[in-house]
Order: sequence, then C-alpha cells, then structure tokens
Amino acid sequence: MNSMQSCQYYIGLMSGTSMDGIDAVLAKLTGTQWLGVCAHAFIAYPENLKRNLLALQTPAHNELAQAAVLAQELAHLNAQAVSAVLIEAEIEAQAITALGCHGQTIRHAPEQHYSIQLMDWALLAELTGITTVGDLRSRDLAAGGQGAPLVPAFHQAVFANEQHSRVVLNLGGIANISVLQPQQPAFGFDTGPANMLMDAWVQHHWQQEFDYNGTLASQGQIIEPLLQAMLSHDYFSQPYPKSTGRDLFSFDWLNQYLTGQENPADVLRTLLELTAQTAVNAIINAAPATNNVYVCGGGSQNRLLMHTLAQLLEQHQISLHSTDNLQIPAQLVEAAAFAWLAACWYQRQPVATHHATGAAGARILGCGYWA
Repeated sequence: MNSMQSCQYYIGLMSGTSMDGIDAVLAKLTGTQWLGVCAHAFIAYPENLKRNLLALQTPAHNELAQAAVLAQELAHLNAQAVSAVLIEAEIEAQAITALGCHGQTIRHAPEQHYSIQLMDWALLAELTGITTVGDLRSRDLAAGGQGAPLVPAFHQAVFANEQHSRVVLNLGGIANISVLQPQQPAFGFDTGPANMLMDAWVQHHWQQEFDYNGTLASQGQIIEPLLQAMLSHDYFSQPYPKSTGRDLFSFDWLNQYLTGQENPADVLRTLLELTAQTAVNAIINAAPATNNVYVCGGGSQNRLLMHTLAQLLEQHQISLHSTDNLQIPAQLVEAAAFAWLAACWYQRQPVATHHATGAAGARILGCGYWA
C-alpha cells in the first residue's frame, strides 16, 4: 500500500441531506492522485425509506431498533448502486481496491461533538465483496472538528489552480463552499440551506420531488420581510468553521416565520433567494479576491437558482461556472470525493480537513472492513 503503484479503481457512494437517493461514482487514481471518473450510477430512495429516514430526525419510540433496521436497508440499496456502476463500467468487483461510503446523515450536532451517518458498513462489505471504508466524520469530530465539510480537501486535490483563487460552491441539501487559494490549504464551511427547504416546500404544496428548473419559484415574488427575517438568523453571521443540517434548517424552522397566508410560490421564490444570498455573502466575506466560482451538486440543475447566483456574483465581478468545466460533472463531485477519501484511507494518508472543520490537525479518516 504505497504511493508508487499503478492506477487503481475506487468507488464513492454519497447520499446527501436531500435524501433523494445514492450516487455511485467509479474513479481511477494512482495512490491518491486523481485520474478521473470512469462511470456513474444513481439509485433513487423508495418513498417509504425516505419517510422513515426523515422520521429519525426527531426522537421517537424504539428509534435505536428502527435505525439499525434502516442501516441494513441502506446497505442493500448501496450494494445495488455498486452493482449498477460496475455494470456501467463493465468491470468486476475484484478490480476495485476499495469503496468509500458516506452513509445517510440523520443527526448533525457538532456543538455536542457528534454527527450520525446511518449505514451498516460491515454488511455493505459482505454484500459487495469490496473493502469498505465508512464512518468518515468521527475522527475529525474526535479531534475537535465539526466533522463537516469534508470535501474542501478533495476540491483542493482536483480543482486548485497554482495562479488563481477559486471557490467551489456545492448546492446539495445544504450549501457549502471550498476556498482554494494558491499555495495555501483549502478551507470552507456550510453557508446555509440549499435545496433542502425548497424541496420540502415543493413536496408539501405541489406533491413534486423538487422544483424542476425553478419553474414554480419563477411564478412567485420575493417576500422581503420574510427574507430579512430568515437572513437575521444567528447562523449566517457566525464565524467559521461551522456546519449545519436538518437539525437547524428544518420545516419547523421555516414555519416559525410564516403566517399561513402566504402564496406558496412566493415562499418558494423567497427560499431560493435565501439560498443565493447566503451563499454569495459567504463567498464575498471568505474569499473577496476570488473571480471565479464553480458550482456542483443538485442545485446546479435549477436554472433560476443559477441565474440568481450569477446576477448576485456579477455585482462583485465574479463569474459563475459549473465544475463540468473542470472535468468532473457537477452531479458527481460529492460521490467522487468519497472515492478519493477511500483512497486516502487505503494509502494511510491523513486528510487536511482541519482547515475547514477546526479539528486539531490532519487525520486518517474512516474505518475499514477488508474484503
């Protein structure tokens, strides 16, 4: 297990805060040097699984047993995603060095020094026959970090430029940024909600999974008092490192600002503006010298959100791009990161997440189950 080896294949598995399903990416690396994405597959969550996972967001009767059963169900679904990406790549499981699986976040409370990602990683290793790396946040938390975001170190490895500062903006359920500056370690933090609140609102009022292209939001108007009330939340002015999730930006959090008389499309448009403004404010404050922002994550498919971000950034002479321009499709970046993290674990290489999370230093992240 040294860095002087030929290229190896790794799989990254990611299911984010949006809880829509599992992205599987098969990647090629030499040691921990990124060579590219070879294949991708997606497995959607069954509706009952998503409903049961959301129920675990709050304390409930017999929740430990429910969590254990759901972890097994998630392992089977992730194994399906592995099979699908292997078929897509026309490669056998025996050719994969290791897979990195994030698991499904159900609680994130860094202020209490824990973050729970639900997954039966041992079962996943049994089902796939592939060395499985999981529990990737615990060591960072143990070292005094937030446990999130983990991806800035990966973004540095694959997207950094030796001459120019860049920001990578991930628009998943939660939005986070990675600041990549020449000759400096990457840092980053969660800027606030991205798709999570918008998706919940759309599911509640239109019974759709999400607002395709921002079509529904485009029918509404920004409710300025609502926007300003949400923007005044303490999280947005807190110094980084910081991270967040459904524990804070929940449907209940949104409802406390509403009278119930609002037009649903107006609320949705306001939530989109909240995502855009908090992300841009964070970029301006953390990386004022940056001229280029590269977007990844599911929110990159929302045309209205991208247009709004581009307009806000243009006021600061900053251009907006997709990570597609940097050779990793926007939808695949997070899953790709967990393939890279699996390689770091396999190569016993500490990962410098501490510049983003506030941990005491770089650590070897994750626990492994050998095939």
